[in-house]
Amino acid sequence: MSGVTRQRVGRVFEALSGAAVALLLLALLAVLVDVLRDATALSWRFFLSAPGGSPAEGGIFPAIVGTAVLTLLMTVLVMPLGVAAAVYLQEYAPPRALPARLARAAVHHLAGVPSIVYGLFGLGFFVHAVGRALDGATGHQLKWGQPGLLWAAATLAVLTLPTVIVATEEALRSVPQELRAASLALGATRAQTLARVVLPAAGPGILTAAVLAVSRGAGEVAPVLLTGVASWLPDLPDSLSSQFMHLGFHAYVLATQSPDVDASRAALSGTVAALLVVTFLLNLLAIVLRGRLRRTAEGL
Repeated sequence: MSGVTRQRVGRVFEALSGAAVALLLLALLAVLVDVLRDATALSWRFFLSAPGGSPAEGGIFPAIVGTAVLTLLMTVLVMPLGVAAAVYLQEYAPPRALPARLARAAVHHLAGVPSIVYGLFGLGFFVHAVGRALDGATGHQLKWGQPGLLWAAATLAVLTLPTVIVATEEALRSVPQELRAASLALGATRAQTLARVVLPAAGPGILTAAVLAVSRGAGEVAPVLLTGVASWLPDLPDSLSSQFMHLGFHAYVLATQSPDVDASRAALSGTVAALLVVTFLLNLLAIVLRGRLRRTAEGL
């Protein structure tokens, strides 16, 4: 293929990529316009008060808090495990060894498993197996052996684990080998090189993995449907074993189970708007932290 042909092919792919991005932005804009058009009648009381007697009455504050706490807890659970797995696969496991190849294949295949399957796994493993074993060991009666906040967060952590591993591996792979060689040549051990050179240099990419995990986990409904979410709870969750409300599931309830669709339209639009805002703020927090870490790494 000549240089002119390659340039033409490159322009075609650039045009197609630009068209795909423009189409996605237009679709997002259409969703935002439709949501905000029906949410104009809502007030701060809707966002800061507890739900009423029916899904369309009252506010969604418990759902906002439940979604935010669930997403943060999921991130706390998945990031150490995902980063540790990626470090082992990239830095320690022999690249052509069968266990490493099987682990990478499993990670890539798990990324395509439907989310409802993760929900069934969380219900069977975390709730019934681990939870009831904890109840039997501590003498509780269905404190942990029932759906709750911790098991929902753990299920979402398993769901987003392949995304974190793949993104972290790419971040570690992008660190130049010269930095590792220079650190080892100065007398640092392999563990010191990893902790003081490789991980700080890969920090922005690792926080990108956190952004992807938040984006994937914040809006998932099927896994939490089986592991801890409730359709109506006026109180905030007070422990890791408590059930909780979720903005995504609340939107589903308003869209499918409300007896008066027109009356619940404003509440549905407000719930969707709140879910978008919560997801945006959590992503923004991770992006700000990533930017600060990148500037710190560049200043060293």
